[in-house]
Amino acid sequence: MSQSASLSRRSVLGAALAATTALPTFAQSPALEKVVFGTNWRAQAGHGGFYQAVADGTYRRLGLDVEIQQGGPQVNNRPMLPVGRLDFLMTGNLLLTFDQVKNGVPITVIGAIFQKDPQAIIAHPGQGYDKWDAVKKAPAVLVSKDGQFSFWQWMKADHGFRDEQLKPYTFNLGPFLADKRVVQQAYSISEPINVRRQAGFDPVVHLLADHGFNTYSTTIETRTQLVREKPDLVRRFMEGTIAGWYNYMYGDRAAANALIRRDNPDMTEEYIEASVKLMKDLQIVDSGDALTRGIGAMTEERVKSFYDKMVTAGLYKPGEVDLSKVATTQFVNKGFGLDIKRRLGGR
Repeated sequence: MSQSASLSRRSVLGAALAATTALPTFAQSPALEKVVFGTNWRAQAGHGGFYQAVADGTYRRLGLDVEIQQGGPQVNNRPMLPVGRLDFLMTGNLLLTFDQVKNGVPITVIGAIFQKDPQAIIAHPGQGYDKWDAVKKAPAVLVSKDGQFSFWQWMKADHGFRDEQLKPYTFNLGPFLADKRVVQQAYSISEPINVRRQAGFDPVVHLLADHGFNTYSTTIETRTQLVREKPDLVRRFMEGTIAGWYNYMYGDRAAANALIRRDNPDMTEEYIEASVKLMKDLQIVDSGDALTRGIGAMTEERVKSFYDKMVTAGLYKPGEVDLSKVATTQFVNKGFGLDIKRRLGGR
């Protein structure tokens, strides 16, 4: 398909086409370009902006036919990106990209939807863990195997946690609920909902991002070849995604939620809405640089800052990862979508 001038930098936001959803207006493309986007887990509110851009036609207005290929316990989308089975991939945080670049995989991050990683430590209320500094005194900290070799190393290096406290977390809330003295890792936009459902109380939530774990999260990777050879396609996908996230967070997300529930029937409308509320309350998406540069914002300085912390934590050696290959700011930091937010009354 020809990437015509009608889909060039003239991509400007038009008037709202519905009372609660603002859609970008673009000249119609003569044909839609097929794009396959992979997520890292089953459909949920944390993927909402991508589903929104499908549901409200934003991607199509940009000349893109976007298929969302969800991940899951038996699905590993990561190797599908470098071999060309996927065009774009949603990843958890920068540690995954550091590993890919270290191993010579030709991929790069083109945007970061979450300014804050949702990874958290949760505790029972009324047990003396209301302050972060007190958490390191807990007799046991439940952490998964992956967490033990990532953020736990940072927690030890930067905050004085000790391996003697470490206990395995198997993604079962039972041990945490049974012992008020222990604390555990949690994905802050889901586990607190499960605690409320199962035990009837709201846990104390300590977001690691608020204490220095400054990785970007829900990052979007693509092949460096695609950035080099089809930058207009990459730009259109990012602009559609950014618009989708503003409309999802501040507009009418009913159609997107319906698509999420279609792909993941375990999700309920109540659960999705509770998760969106946590994303807003914890300022996961729209905070930091995103407030002035738009959702998806990244800086080279922050990527380096996080890498340096991981070096201190012993996860990498100095200079082991070529940070110039980790991310590109070519498609973000332009304030795109801020007028959607204003039009929808976003706060």
